Amino acid sequence: MMSNIYAFRFREFGGPDVLTWQEVALASPSEGQVTVQHTAVGLNFIDVYYRTGLYPVTLPSGLGLEAAGHVTALGAGVTDFHVGDRVAYATGPLGAYGQALNVPADRLVPVPDGIDDRQAAAMMLQGLTAHYLLRQTYRVQPGDTILVHAAAGGVGLILCQWAKHLGISVIGTVGSEQKADLAGTHGCDYPILYKTESVVDRVREITGGEGVAVVYDSVGADTFMDSLECLRLRGLMVSFGNSSGPPPALEVGSLGPKGSLYVTRPSLFHYTATKKALLAGAQELFDVVQSGAVKIEINQTYPLQDAPQAHADLQARKTTGSTVFIV
Repeated sequence: MMSNIYAFRFREFGGPDVLTWQEVALASPSEGQVTVQHTAVGLNFIDVYYRTGLYPVTLPSGLGLEAAGHVTALGAGVTDFHVGDRVAYATGPLGAYGQALNVPADRLVPVPDGIDDRQAAAMMLQGLTAHYLLRQTYRVQPGDTILVHAAAGGVGLILCQWAKHLGISVIGTVGSEQKADLAGTHGCDYPILYKTESVVDRVREITGGEGVAVVYDSVGADTFMDSLECLRLRGLMVSFGNSSGPPPALEVGSLGPKGSLYVTRPSLFHYTATKKALLAGAQELFDVVQSGAVKIEINQTYPLQDAPQAHADLQARKTTGSTVFIV
C-alpha cells in the first residue's frame, strides 16, 4: 500500500538550490522496517557532503540522516516497537528531510520521556559522534588536555561539555568573540580565535610546550596540518569531518619525526554498526543529557521546507550549536 508525503529530493549535485520539496510515494514498511512520522529533523554538515557529491550517492536521492517522531506502521517481524512509540534515528537511510520515512527497526532507538522530540533530533547524530570520539576513538582520562576545532558548533558544544564533565581540560577553536563566549560557557577552558591567533602557538603556550593528547578535527583542509603540530608525543589526530574541504594528502613517514603520532578517520556508522552498540551509545548520551551534564543547544530552528536556506546559513558559518527543522 502506498501513501503520498512531501520530502526533499535532489537530482544533481550542487548548492542548496538543488533541493526540491515535492510529493513522493511512501510504501508500507517492508519486513524489519518501521514507518516513522517525523516531528523534528536534524541538520548536519554531512548533509552538505551528500548534496555536493563529496560523499557518493545515487541520484535522484533524498537527504538527511537524523530525525525524531513516532511510529505509525510496523513491517513484518518487528517486535521491539509499537505504533505510537516515540523514536529517533541518526544512521538510517538517506531521507530524513521529509514528513515520514521507512527505517530499519535495528537503526531506531526509543526516546525516553525526559527528552523531547526537538532535543532528540538535535542530539542523535552529533551526540553519538561525541560519544564515540570521547569514549571509544580516544578514551579521554581525567587530566588530559584536548583540542576541539569548531568548538561552538553542534558537535563541538557537546564535546566540550561532556569532556569537562569527565575531568578534561578543553582547548577549542572558534571564529568570533561571540562563539568564544558560547564555547566558554559550555566547558571550553581556552577558546582560541583562529582568525587572529596562532592555534599552534597558543596550544603550546597553554600546555607548557607539551601539546594535547588528542585533536578532534571536523574542519579538515584548513586545520589538518596545524592540528598535527598541536599534538604531544604519541598523540592522536582524529579527523572526523571536512567542513572546509578534505584534508591534504599525508606522508605517513612524517608522523615519526613529529612525535610518533597516530592518525585516524572514524565514522559513526562503524561505531554503531550493531544494534547493541547503537543502543549502548544512545543510553550513555541520554544519561548525560538527562543528568544536566550536557545541554543540547538548539540555537536555530527552521520549517523543514526552508532547508535550502538552512544549508546556506550553515555553510556561511552563521549557525552555532544545533539546528533543527520543524515538520
